[in-house]
Amino acid sequence: MNFKVPQYVQNILESLHHAGWQACLVGGCVRDVLLGRTPNDWDIAAASEPRQTEQALKQFTCLGTGMQHGTVTVLSDGHPVEVTTFRIDGSYSDNRRPDSVSFTRSLPEDLRRRDFTINAMAWENGAPVDLFGGVQDLAAKLIRCVGEPSVRFAEDGLRILRALRFASVLDFQIEPETAAAVHRQRKLLKNIAAERISTELSKLLCGPGVGRVLAEFRDVIFTIIPELAGQDGCPQHSPYHCFDVWMHTVKAVEAAPPQLLPRLTMLLHDIGKPYCRTTEADGTDHFYRHAEVGAPLAEKVLHRLRFSSEICQMVTQGVKRHMLFLKPEERLLGRRLRQLGPEFCFFLLELQRADTKAQSQAVRERLAVLDESEAILRRLLEKQTCFSRKQLAVKGGDLTALGLQGCAVGSTLELLLDVVMDGKCENEKTALLSYLQNKN
Repeated sequence: MNFKVPQYVQNILESLHHAGWQACLVGGCVRDVLLGRTPNDWDIAAASEPRQTEQALKQFTCLGTGMQHGTVTVLSDGHPVEVTTFRIDGSYSDNRRPDSVSFTRSLPEDLRRRDFTINAMAWENGAPVDLFGGVQDLAAKLIRCVGEPSVRFAEDGLRILRALRFASVLDFQIEPETAAAVHRQRKLLKNIAAERISTELSKLLCGPGVGRVLAEFRDVIFTIIPELAGQDGCPQHSPYHCFDVWMHTVKAVEAAPPQLLPRLTMLLHDIGKPYCRTTEADGTDHFYRHAEVGAPLAEKVLHRLRFSSEICQMVTQGVKRHMLFLKPEERLLGRRLRQLGPEFCFFLLELQRADTKAQSQAVRERLAVLDESEAILRRLLEKQTCFSRKQLAVKGGDLTALGLQGCAVGSTLELLLDVVMDGKCENEKTALLSYLQNKN
């Protein structure tokens, strides 16, 4: 097995070994290498206690970032590596963190406290230390708790969402006993800080298995975002739809690019539908104004989960405008560029593609129309078409020199932008000033 450890990590391990301490790689980095992935972080567990770790690694810069939990952050060739003492966690009275931590010289005791078998492996002396069947579960593509699932989740309720996150990111199944405990104990998530929830949800949404996870564990999602619960079973009797609102949402998330902004927006894009449903005499359902109704609901969810202001703004606007059709006409799209800006126009096309792919075959021809709109937008940008005041050849100072003041400067710039976008005048300074003089 090709388990290649970076030299900066190997240097720390060798220094600990030279000082007489047992030390090995643990957790996610072992899992990732066994899966053929490059780890984002390399974590070391050691028999040495924090002060002993610092003494053994005195040639490195050591930061006591989590001494009370046994963790020393070591800078090796500019890379931060966490070295944590083998430990045993005490009771978890708040379902979030251990009330106490005690150090141990036993690697098996340290591995036993971890959440899932695939995260409870170590790498030592060129081979995996696998006491709980993690290698077998990796091969079977299973997420399984170490020991009794109900105990693991009672210790830290966030592990419920972590199970879903790993199932999505790794595209694994959650084994039946662990899955049953996820459903049964989902309300423990109400004890967890919003920031921890949003971090796990963000990773979950970007995984290749997100559709299956959202469909199977919808009750967990509704626990953290109860505003979505009304979508489950909410019918969409219409030629445009073949799923209820929740499964349409699931399919739309799955169809969106695997990045946080489009997938989070698609998760929330129809949050307003259950509040807007009307049904005609023939049984056809309508959801008039659902985007407008949904935008403030989405904003409330995003603020509650402590997403950044930038994410809140982009996603809320995406929900509000996801029904805004970008008709493939050059003049109209030029005005959309002016109104929304290039970044949001392309973002809106991403959302509408995902939305369309999650609807019935009857509307799939819209995909070609969206492609045409994107091509026109790109042509307009390549031609450096003027779609904002800052692109005008005439500036505010030019108008001030003509005697205009205050609001008249802004309104005149808007007028000139309209003239250029309508093709009535070239975006050239002399031509625009001449246009103004002739107009007056």
